[in-house]
Amino acid sequence: MGSSRGQKLSGIQKQVLSLYRGFLRAARSKSHDERRNIESVVSQEFRRNAKDVDRKNFLYIEYLLRRGNKQLDQLRNPGTTGLSSLQLRFSKTNHAGPSSNL
Repeated sequence: MGSSRGQKLSGIQKQVLSLYRGFLRAARSKSHDERRNIESVVSQEFRRNAKDVDRKNFLYIEYLLRRGNKQLDQLRNPGTTGLSSLQLRFSKTNHAGPSSNL
């Protein structure tokens, strides 16, 4: 499946990919419409964070991983039927986490 070429993934990159795959696996247990919605939200969130979050901001990435794992645990609950996106705003100078003007 994987190729031996290219750069090896760091531990945190492996965690992010594992979380993404976990969301896609959990979505398979939902109805067709719910699955499509979940896959769309997950894809949008991961792409947005890949674009907006500084790759060297490990504290914030670890926070996002913890939050994502909590959301994944909730999604795995048979009673959970969907997933929504949470938009956080950041100040341009402080990338340590969410700004206080939510």
